[in-house]
Amino acid sequence: MASQQQESLLEGKVAIVTGSSRGIGKAIAIGLAQQGANVLVTGTHPERTKAVSEEITKETGQQSDYYIGDLSKEENVAEMTDKAIQNWEKIDILVNNAGGGVILPFLEQTPETLKTTIDRNLWTMLWSCYKVLPHMVEQNYGRIINIGADSVRNGLWDHAAYNAAKGGVHAIVSGLGREFAKSNITANVIAPPAVEGELLDDIRDRDTKLVNRYIDIIPIGRGAYPEEVADAVVFLASDKASFINGQVISVNGGSTMQ
Repeated sequence: MASQQQESLLEGKVAIVTGSSRGIGKAIAIGLAQQGANVLVTGTHPERTKAVSEEITKETGQQSDYYIGDLSKEENVAEMTDKAIQNWEKIDILVNNAGGGVILPFLEQTPETLKTTIDRNLWTMLWSCYKVLPHMVEQNYGRIINIGADSVRNGLWDHAAYNAAKGGVHAIVSGLGREFAKSNITANVIAPPAVEGELLDDIRDRDTKLVNRYIDIIPIGRGAYPEEVADAVVFLASDKASFINGQVISVNGGSTMQ
């Protein structure tokens, strides 16, 4: 007798992954689609964001669309949310990955770089939760997964301003997790350390010693691979994680423990 094919973890689900035109976000969007979700990809680079959406459909067979815009602006997040609803009539999974701080010693920051860091990391997440949650409440189901940062716990060099923003990304899940649990909605954080890829390579090109300091605190001796972060997100998005709520889960190679 032929064995029955195992059903995908996210069959029939709809996901928004913010900041998913490259790096961790792209890996997450692909990982969710591989498990059966239809995915809205977002970014600020039109060609790259469109290409990721097309790649997802080609490689996984799942439906995918894309939204271009600065998600620190309320009106853009409203448009993003509406696009997902128009396409699929629901939103089951929201992954708040959009971010990217200006990494500098604190007193080298300017008012502009401080605002940029808060906008990219905190406001993108706040507006996305604010616009998507009403749809999750209405359908009595939702999974919110924020991508945080292990630097919030380990006090990484030059990350004070970034940690101010990511600290909010961490903190909100305890409030959301308690407030919306009775609507079958969970909220959690995945907190990675330095992540291997294009962005870390850019820093490595400018300051190899600084990147070595980031890596040296990770006992495994390297940054996380985007797919390792994505695997944790897929698990939290699935019904296998239905009793995990309001948690910060470190996927960090041991750079902080307990």
